[in-house]
Amino acid sequence: MATSFTSDDLAKLEKAIANGVKSVKYTDKEITYRTLDEMIKARDIMRAELGLSTVPRGARRVAQTDKGL
Repeated sequence: MATSFTSDDLAKLEKAIANGVKSVKYTDKEITYRTLDEMIKARDIMRAELGLSTVPRGARRVAQTDKGL
């Protein structure tokens, strides 16, 4: 499956998030995001399509179980 995003696209979006800018110009278009949450979701989609981890280094996931008592 071919990806529609490049690592350059991801870098531009991450830079915009870091600088608080809501408009990002990609190769052939400019996108204005409405919220930071929307930008973060787009970033996570890009990372997933590029095969990059969406879990920060050092982050842990802990499973919790319950016997239902």
